[in-house]
Amino acid sequence: QVQMVESGGGLVQAGGSLRLSCVASGNTVVIRHMAWYRQTPGKQRDVVATITPDGVTTYSESVIGRLTISFEITKNTVYLQMNSLKPEDTAVYFCSGRGTYFTGTKFDGFETMGQGTQVTVAS
Repeated sequence: QVQMVESGGGLVQAGGSLRLSCVASGNTVVIRHMAWYRQTPGKQRDVVATITPDGVTTYSESVIGRLTISFEITKNTVYLQMNSLKPEDTAVYFCSGRGTYFTGTKFDGFETMGQGTQVTVAS
């Protein structure tokens, strides 16, 4: 079984920065794709940024130039560097991962999402 565990959320003033981290833990995990999503109360969960192990990234238009996704393959960790934060960036941020892991007897696929971390940007 693979778990995604986020950290790094908190309260920051508008214009400030935060860095979110997310570790994929499990037995012999091989990541194929990772992403950050965010969700505010009453709204759907939207993708913010995605990345593959070879560094191909995509971003939501609203965060281009302010948020940067990166991946440290040796640690199975994805980061979201958040600069020039705005109050509208306030949300619960979730990371997701897709890949394979060793069950103990064979390799199997996984696609899972973490529990989320709260980011609050004060105006």
